[in-house]
Amino acid sequence: QVQLVESGGGLVQPGGSLRLLCAASGSRFSIYTMGWYRQAPGKQQRELVAHITTGGGTNYANSVKGRFTISRDNANNTVYLQMNSLKPEDTAVYYCNGVLIRFGWGQGTQVTVSS
Repeated sequence: QVQLVESGGGLVQPGGSLRLLCAASGSRFSIYTMGWYRQAPGKQQRELVAHITTGGGTNYANSVKGRFTISRDNANNTVYLQMNSLKPEDTAVYYCNGVLIRFGWGQGTQVTVSS
């Protein structure tokens, strides 16, 4: 089983940047495709915004393509999300989790984009 802890969120002005970090426990972390999800205010569903395969292949939702970059460090059981050119509509709680196999959800990290 994998346990996940997200961090790095905060309040940022439009156009700013943040780097999110997901720390995963578990010895088999490297075999999972991992993703970053977000849940916007007032929405019940979480949206997958980026994912990265075990081999490092990446894919992004159209809403974040060209602005967000996902990466992983298997040696340290970590997944990152570099977010640039942030917009108010990026405001959400961000979570990491597996994509093909889901684990228990962490507490998430709040990202607020506002002037």
